[in-house]
Parts: sequence; C-alpha cells; structure tokens
Amino acid sequence: MLNQWPQNSNPKFILSFSGGKDSTLALYYALQQGECIGLIMMLSDEGDHSRSHGVPMPITQKQANSLGFPILSAQSSWDDYEVNYLKLLEDAKLKGAELLVTGDIDVPEHASWHEQIVQKVDLDLYMPLWNRPRREIVEEFVNRGFKAMIVSVNLTMGMTTEDLGKMLTLEMIQNLEDRGIDPCGEAGEFHTLVIDGPIFQLPIEVFPIDIRSNGTNAFLQLTS
Repeated sequence: MLNQWPQNSNPKFILSFSGGKDSTLALYYALQQGECIGLIMMLSDEGDHSRSHGVPMPITQKQANSLGFPILSAQSSWDDYEVNYLKLLEDAKLKGAELLVTGDIDVPEHASWHEQIVQKVDLDLYMPLWNRPRREIVEEFVNRGFKAMIVSVNLTMGMTTEDLGKMLTLEMIQNLEDRGIDPCGEAGEFHTLVIDGPIFQLPIEVFPIDIRSNGTNAFLQLTS
C-alpha cells in the first residue's frame, strides 16, 4: 500500500518538496523511519522560484537549511517536467536513495503518476498521508506545532487575496470549511509555506512585499 513503509529498515529516501504543509508533514513521518538525503524541488523556467507555489529560491533555501537537507532542483516548463523530474530521481538514486516520499493525499492521478515515475528508476514509493481524512491531516499539522502561511490562492475557488499571508491555524481551518473550501486545499484552492515546526532547527522569517495576480491565481510576494 502507498501509505505503508517498505520492509527494509532505515532506508535512505528523497522527498518531493514543495515547501508546503503536506510535503513537510510527510517528511516528519518519513524521518521517523529512514534517512533523508535531499529535497527534490522543481523550479520555474527562470529558476528563481518554485514551480508549484511560486516561492523565491532564497526562502526555499532557508527552509532546506533549517531542515538540514540539500535541495536537488531543476528548472523546468510543464512540457519537460517529467523528464527533468526523472533525472533528479536518477541522481538521487546514485546518491543512495531507495525511496521517494511524497505528501499526496487522495488525488488518484497524483498517485498514479508517482507510481509510474518510481518504476522507471526502480525506487520504492511512500505516501504517509495517502487516503487519510483531509481535516484530520491539516489539524494534525497544526497540533504538532508546525506553522504555515498561505502564499497563493485560486481566486475561482472561494479564496480571496485577503487570505494571503494568513497563518494556517485551527480557527483558519474552520473558517475555510465554513466557506465551503477544503482545508487541505487538495484541489489547488491554496498553497502554503511552512516557516517553523518540530523538524526545523530555526524558524524562517519572511516579509510580504506585494501581491501578484494573473486573474485566476494570486501570489504573495515575499522576501526574507
């Protein structure tokens, strides 16, 4: 099963890292059973921010430094995303990785894609959050002491620019549900940036400077 740790003891793993709550919680679980050798992150074409959440690389690097793991990254368009992702996995395997860990929850297409990808490079796959109730996951994230800020929102799915910069608290989780929004943002309603938690050596300081919008999505512009 995708949410069952492989039988081999204390394997080395690589984490698919977005900088957000789900991949960070997945890392928390995986560190209890294995050794992380790095964080895989896909970057924009220009290489100056993460492709998924639009977070500037200097901030992502501070996350990685506080977590204590190197970033394995590649600049990529959506057209060559899979090819570049595979290259990163192959590099990780050469460094000793036996396992890919992801923070996917319950979108079948995501699980299917990762299953196909790891088969191409002969790695195991572990998704510790897979098929768990969404509300349970996000509440656990907060209750374990992680702190995350909402940094991007989909303006067509009930989110607004006023949500940008807000911390993901139990009160915010309830607020999202009261508005009919999935508190995990699994359909892309919003994305988060984790700035502190039990596996961070130091909190990450970030400062909002602007909001950028393309009409559908809005992104909080940050500096550190």
